[in-house]
Amino acid sequence: MSSSTQCGKHPRRVIVSDVPVTYSEDTFERIKRYTQESVEYWSARELQKVLDYNEWRNFHGVIEKAMEACTNSGNDANDHFVGVNKMIELAKTATREVGDYQLSRYACYLIVQNGDPRKEIIALGQTYFARRTRQQELLDGYNQLTEDQKRMVIRDELVKHNKPLAEAAQHAGVETPKDFAVFQNHGYQGLYGGLGQKEIHAHKGLKKSQKILDHMGSTELAANLFRATQTDEKLRRDSVKGKLKANTTHFEVGRKVRQTIKDLGGTMPEDLPTPKKSVQAIEREQAKRPNRLSETPQD
Repeated sequence: MSSSTQCGKHPRRVIVSDVPVTYSEDTFERIKRYTQESVEYWSARELQKVLDYNEWRNFHGVIEKAMEACTNSGNDANDHFVGVNKMIELAKTATREVGDYQLSRYACYLIVQNGDPRKEIIALGQTYFARRTRQQELLDGYNQLTEDQKRMVIRDELVKHNKPLAEAAQHAGVETPKDFAVFQNHGYQGLYGGLGQKEIHAHKGLKKSQKILDHMGSTELAANLFRATQTDEKLRRDSVKGKLKANTTHFEVGRKVRQTIKDLGGTMPEDLPTPKKSVQAIEREQAKRPNRLSETPQD
């Protein structure tokens, strides 16, 4: 296998059987799945293909090494490598049941650590899962973070959770980008007392190119994260169908989050101060520091 790579975060072009394949960290995001309880996982069968292992038996050997490493690190391998069965399609519409694993982020990290280091995609996977594992460590130690670090972590969590929210909305009937923009706006209107995305943007005094999520403090970001996760769960739990019902659901969840803030005596989101620095500016500063939080996600 021959390959050519680019520095930094640009996609890598890998030649497999003379067919160019473009890999980036988004390759792993695209195959990430969620359980009905919104718990993220990766299918071992899908990860096998991405990591360029042609035969399951060879890849399963890597999985076994990763499970051993998991156990040796004091963790229960059964919590990170969940055995399941799945149906695969064969020729002429035939199907066959095969074994698979639902892998946690940590399990994937151990797999790429034990994978073939000669593969370009393995190196990329090591970087990706190391960053995601580090992000979880930051969340676990949230109270020790600075305000800037909290903003980075919560903003990235919100971006991440917007993906399953979009999937749940799509299943409900929110299909086009315009539909989803309207759906998102209903959530903001519920949480911000009638203010939509444009009004929030103007209220913060932002330029057209600036994103409102990059100009929220940690408290405001946390309120929006709660709105997103709770809407995702409600759409799935109630099997909401239809754009109008999905929009109403998002608005009502946002409104209830707002009411909870009010009941607790908190400050309404639109009244919270807008930080002087954007999250992007903070990330650039972190990147320049010798002892920076290098694994903090930059996507």
